[in-house]
Amino acid sequence: MLIEKHSSIRLRDLSQQKTISPEQTELAQGMVRLNHLYRSALKMAVAQLEILDEEFATMYDHSPIHHIEYRIKTLESITEKLQRRGLEVTIDNIFAHIQDVAGVRVICNYLDDIYYMRRLLTRTESFGIQREADYIKEPKETGYRSLHLILDVPIVISEGTLHLPVEVQLRTIAMDMWASLEHELRYKSDRNFSDSDAARLRLCSEAIGEIDREMQRIYLGEKPEYEV
Repeated sequence: MLIEKHSSIRLRDLSQQKTISPEQTELAQGMVRLNHLYRSALKMAVAQLEILDEEFATMYDHSPIHHIEYRIKTLESITEKLQRRGLEVTIDNIFAHIQDVAGVRVICNYLDDIYYMRRLLTRTESFGIQREADYIKEPKETGYRSLHLILDVPIVISEGTLHLPVEVQLRTIAMDMWASLEHELRYKSDRNFSDSDAARLRLCSEAIGEIDREMQRIYLGEKPEYEV
C-alpha cells in the first residue's frame, strides 16, 4: 500500500498570490523546479519499492513491507530547517544542505525485515548510500528508533542525468506507532509537554523495542526466554 503525504507545488498556484516580491517570485519558481526534480527522484525510489512489494506479494509467503509512505518536504518545513542552521533560504542552499526534501518511509513487519530491505535497496547499481544512521541499534535520546538511509538516486532529465538524495526511513509497525504519537504529543498537542512525559515516552520506546524483539523470535519459531 502506498500513501502520499503531500501534494505538489505548481507554477499556476503562484499566480494567485497578489503580494509577492520579485525575489520571492524567483524563489518560488525555483521551488517549483526543485519540486519537480525531487518528485522525479522520489518516483524512482518508490517504483523500485513497488517492484519489490509486488514480487513479495506474488512469489513469496512473507513480505517484509507492510506499507509505504512518501512525501516531498513543504516549503515551510524547508525554510524552517535552513533558518535553524543559520542559512539563507535559497535554491542553492536547499540543494546543498537539505537531504530529506524527498522522503520515503517503509513500514516493515519485523526487525529482520528492515535490514533485509536495506540490503535489497543498496545492492542495486542504481542507488548508492550517501549517509546512514541506525537509530535502532542506537536509539535517539528521545527513544526514537528507525533506520535512515540517504540514497543517491539518478534521474534522466532534458539536460542530462542528475543525482539527487532521497531519504528512506525503515521502521517496524510498532516503531512507527511510537514515532507518530510522540510527534503528536510533543509538537501537535495543545497540552504542555513535560520532562515527565519525555521520560515516560522513553520507557514506552524501550517496551516497544522488546516487543519487536519478541515478535521476531515468535516469527522465527525460537523458544521463549521465559516459561509461558
